[in-house]
Amino acid sequence: MKFDNMKILLCEDDENLGMLLREYLQAKGFGTVLCTDGDAGYRAFVKEKFDLCVFDVMMPKKDGFSLARDIRQINLDVPIIFLTAKVLKEDVLEGFKIGADDYLTKPFSMEELTFRIEAILRRVKGKKNRLRTFYHLGIYTFDTQKQLLTHGDVATKLTTKECELLNLLCSHANEILQRDYALKTIWIDDNYFNARSMDVYITKLRKHLKDDPTVEIINIHGKGYKLVVPNADEDDEEETDAIVIDGMPEDGMVGGSAAQGAVETASLVGSAPLPGEK
Repeated sequence: MKFDNMKILLCEDDENLGMLLREYLQAKGFGTVLCTDGDAGYRAFVKEKFDLCVFDVMMPKKDGFSLARDIRQINLDVPIIFLTAKVLKEDVLEGFKIGADDYLTKPFSMEELTFRIEAILRRVKGKKNRLRTFYHLGIYTFDTQKQLLTHGDVATKLTTKECELLNLLCSHANEILQRDYALKTIWIDDNYFNARSMDVYITKLRKHLKDDPTVEIINIHGKGYKLVVPNADEDDEEETDAIVIDGMPEDGMVGGSAAQGAVETASLVGSAPLPGEK
């Protein structure tokens, strides 16, 4: 599977390590933006669209965990990989609790990082390819491709924005759709005018769905909206990878001896820190 035009946000405060990783990922065909602190990383994420994020945990101004939490407020889906020297079980669990897709402890090989990135992107791409084209909402059938909302002999042609918003609501049926996430996904920018525009489209969708009282879009104060449907189709359960909390086996890991030469130096990055370092 090719990953053309895939863009990665890399946040690493060790400039030498960061530049090494950026050059390696770019050589593998990934467009890579490097930021050296969490605040810069968040500004970059808001400004551009990224397919995957790689965050060091311990960074100045905003640590990787805090950065991930902030990003999850506006984007629930972008994959996140943490890089860290922390190996405590509690730290690993905290990363996954925030919404990490993977967790690499230093030292690690750049080849392993690349394989993990590619594995995550394959899952994401496969999931997108399986996106639903039909939803059953009470008495309604929603055709996302033809932008049609149908019940009985009545078919309503939705506008593109109406279709995108209803599609997003359907993918989060009976769950809270975060307001900021919807704005970023459909309108790109979550400014005041776009927020008012989304409110207008919510009102229009409610009118389209008014013939079935069991289907409704409700406001969740301070958070967003929830599409309540009595017969929301269950998504197919996806297999999940087993998570080994105690860490990766050390077999095959390259040691840090200088005598092992430049090849290993290029392959193994982020060696274990000295006391007082991260």
